[in-house]
Amino acid sequence: MLRVAQPASSDSSQETRYTVERYLALFDEGVLDRDDRVELLEGVVVAMGGSNPRHAAAVSMAMRALIEAIGRRAAVRVQSSFRAGRYSMPEPDVAVVPGHEVDYHKAHPRTALLLVEVAEWSLPQDRVTKRAIYAAAGVPEYWIVNLRDGWVEVLRAPDRRARRYTETFIAHRGERISLAALPEASVAVDELLPGR
Repeated sequence: MLRVAQPASSDSSQETRYTVERYLALFDEGVLDRDDRVELLEGVVVAMGGSNPRHAAAVSMAMRALIEAIGRRAAVRVQSSFRAGRYSMPEPDVAVVPGHEVDYHKAHPRTALLLVEVAEWSLPQDRVTKRAIYAAAGVPEYWIVNLRDGWVEVLRAPDRRARRYTETFIAHRGERISLAALPEASVAVDELLPGR
């Protein structure tokens, strides 16, 4: 995880973190460019890794599968900001959020039905940092499309105080995953994982 910027602190023994508001101001002030591939995690501006063809294919596959499964019952956003509390504004690979796309033309969503991260090299960050951020934000379901091992890690029932999910399981090829928030909508694991 490459840290791009961290606010200066007058007291080195006390860590200072960027709030979401201060992070957004960095773009307005020209410190960060809108084209920079960065996100705010736990108050730290973090560079996002580049997207290789396999990662890009998996993101597109997840987007398509979720749009087909959900229809117009919710909005599907791809690699867009999600406001996850005071100190985090990650950009999940895919987000299923309540309402419709037009509902978010003025502000990024603060709630989600499902967040999806496609992970290969980012697996440690997605399993630890983002997992804690999403659980603390009360996101009811989080999927890690694990390209290394060829499965999907499904995390549900967040404990916001403990910053963790209380229900987890692995979904393998040949299986389907129903969305907790929309149980009539399901996705085949094979629709999320590109060829081997």
